[in-house]
Amino acid sequence: MTDTKNRVLILGSAPSAMAARDWARSPFTHIVAINNAWRIRQDWDFLIHPEDFPTEKRPERLNAGQKIVSADDYVPRQNEFGGFVYAGGTMAFTAGYWALSALRPEIIAYFGCDMVYDGSGQTHFYGTGSADPLRDDITLRSLEAKSARLGCFGALQGCRMVRLSDRDSRLVYPSVKAKDLSSGPLLSTKRMSAPLQLEAELGYYVPSGRYWEAKQKFELDKIDALDQLWLSAYQSSALDAVA
Repeated sequence: MTDTKNRVLILGSAPSAMAARDWARSPFTHIVAINNAWRIRQDWDFLIHPEDFPTEKRPERLNAGQKIVSADDYVPRQNEFGGFVYAGGTMAFTAGYWALSALRPEIIAYFGCDMVYDGSGQTHFYGTGSADPLRDDITLRSLEAKSARLGCFGALQGCRMVRLSDRDSRLVYPSVKAKDLSSGPLLSTKRMSAPLQLEAELGYYVPSGRYWEAKQKFELDKIDALDQLWLSAYQSSALDAVA
């Protein structure tokens, strides 16, 4: 269970994310900005980005209390939850697992991270960019399943995963308002044993986080089967929670 009352906002770069510029800070104890999202508001606490995030797109200076979370920080944290093949190779999921490990929150709320793209027009608040979920990548075959897995691991720590958008989303979490962060039941965790057992049997673990360098060891049909188990576990657990 959590030992704090931390409430974390994870802010992405979708065009809709600009709405967060005018939000009150009070519902959240921490704001984690992914990649360029640090530009949306000045009071972020952590900026998390991958190794290849261009230097010129990073902040030139940090305010008091602000920190950068790099691969040296988040790879070990995500490894605590099984690694990138199982957890998903987008910064949205990496930020979630890092926050679970580093901040031990009771709530993680996503905004600007719905990962839905219509194939044309503006993809990010700053224009167009290369979206992680559009990569042909073994860890991204089911974004819904990866979000379901993160939701289950959150519940295991007493943390509720929600989203603050009311649009279509690849995240399976309930949509709530910032003023209602604490509403709703905590997800049940009793359905996690089957997918965890399959993960242990598969052994798809790459300590360095560079899973693409070992892609020859992974079987896609087994990853797909695992994804379906996590989706089923989340859906059944959500029903258990309200039963």
